[in-house]
Amino acid sequence: MAGRKIGRGVIAFLKYFSLVFFSFVAVLPIVSCVITAFKTDEEYGSTNVMTLPKSWFNFDNFVQAFQKANMGKAFVNSFIILVCVLAISTIIGTQLAFVLNRFKFRGNELIKNLFLFATLLPGVAMQVSVFGIMTNLHLIDSLIGYIILMCGTDVISIYIYIQFFENIDKSLDESAIVDGAGYFTIFYKILLPLLKPAIVTSCILKGVGTYNEYYNANLYLQDKKL
Repeated sequence: MAGRKIGRGVIAFLKYFSLVFFSFVAVLPIVSCVITAFKTDEEYGSTNVMTLPKSWFNFDNFVQAFQKANMGKAFVNSFIILVCVLAISTIIGTQLAFVLNRFKFRGNELIKNLFLFATLLPGVAMQVSVFGIMTNLHLIDSLIGYIILMCGTDVISIYIYIQFFENIDKSLDESAIVDGAGYFTIFYKILLPLLKPAIVTSCILKGVGTYNEYYNANLYLQDKKL
């Protein structure tokens, strides 16, 4: 018994030690950036990255970033893109998943398989075709074009919604139909509120991916004003 307790204690120690260590490694770059942001050019060149700045009230770097790098406009554009992409993706994704799950028609499985096939295609391999389409539609250097592009790459969210619909009993739909409800009422008033966990999960995944997107943003939003 004593040996088991010691073994469990060692395992618990290693588990928490590894969690603390990797958390420290993950937070270290962020702390370094915060410290460096308050340093002068002279301090940055003469000290290491973890040396504290002489003054925590040196905001010259922030002023230059907002004035010269136009970060204020960049934050506003990022917020607009993020909100629009999440809203449009949620509306389209939930409706499409509802149709594919609740209605059985010819081509239903084909559409699902096409979505699955799309997840296997690397995005880089399709960039030439996508860039040509965006150019011909005059959507380069356009926030609307970029929002459309980001909304069109949401296959994972659709599968998340479909899996959640699988766990919702269809008897709810049938009961609502008996009471005189139409499909729009069933979807918006009964099923959509039940999809909150799936919507939150999808928004987290899509939101992080959209906000951290660099390649497409750099390729399709080349105008420095954006």
